[in-house]
Amino acid sequence: MRGLELREGNVALRTDLPVPEPAHGEALVRVLKAGICNTDLELCKGYYPFNGVLGHEFVGVVERGDAAWLGRRVVGEINAVCGRCVACRAGRRPHCLQRTVLGIVGRDGAFAEYLTLPQENLHAVPDAVTTDRATFVEPLAAALQIQEQVQIGSDARVLVIGEGKLGQLVAQTLALTGCQLVVVGRHERKLAMLSARGIATAREGEVEAGAFDVAVECTGNASGFAAARQALRARGTLVMKSTYVGSLPIDASAIVVDEITLIGSRCGPFRPALRALECGDIDVDGLVEARVDLARGVEAFARAGERGAMKILLDIGEE
Repeated sequence: MRGLELREGNVALRTDLPVPEPAHGEALVRVLKAGICNTDLELCKGYYPFNGVLGHEFVGVVERGDAAWLGRRVVGEINAVCGRCVACRAGRRPHCLQRTVLGIVGRDGAFAEYLTLPQENLHAVPDAVTTDRATFVEPLAAALQIQEQVQIGSDARVLVIGEGKLGQLVAQTLALTGCQLVVVGRHERKLAMLSARGIATAREGEVEAGAFDVAVECTGNASGFAAARQALRARGTLVMKSTYVGSLPIDASAIVVDEITLIGSRCGPFRPALRALECGDIDVDGLVEARVDLARGVEAFARAGERGAMKILLDIGEE
């Protein structure tokens, strides 16, 4: 099969990859579309020592598995867990001590014509949700995870740092709470997309220090973290929603003195994400910058890494 493979930091299109063989309890999924995200780009820079097929945001059709799944259009949760370790038994399945992670840790991913995942990870895509839109289920679920971790009401003052692909989804999901929301960014086009949805925006340097109850950092860089920290009041909450490469300088003393809560946040709930897309609460159409055939996958990666790029979707299979 064809697939985009990462080896020692280099991405190349392979045409001779073996079709994966599903283990007991797993399904073989023929991939239709997949989205390139910042984690994929960071893996190429050494974020985690992964070699193999990249990709974890996907929509596909089940070709082998239990009869109930055959032929169904699906998305899939990316953490494949053992179900037996102390984390799994305690209900912390995304933190399974033996987990593999689709296209990230120990499991080939979605930038290929086929992938395998446990059938318990699969979610059927409603007919009303297009395949393009369904590729956003995984990152949308990650955005919704913030509300699983932090109680945010209409009186909360919330700041989002970063107006890129993830920041756009985080902002839209937070706006549904009715909170007092502001998004900080650098790119006029992206800020205008949020303004068109009635979400308040600001440029760097325009945010009052100590004015917010919650700050969500979506840039994955030190300057974004510093801006989020500065914006928080004492006893505020800082949600770290992006991947970070290397070390991050932190003024630990100030965090202690101001009693700041730091929350790491990654994978989230798929069912609410699918419902939000099905009922139209979240608009993802405007986030797609281009659709590129898998044959031009290396070119697609280069485009996704350009400054200011939005979502690049890979067209992999026919529906």
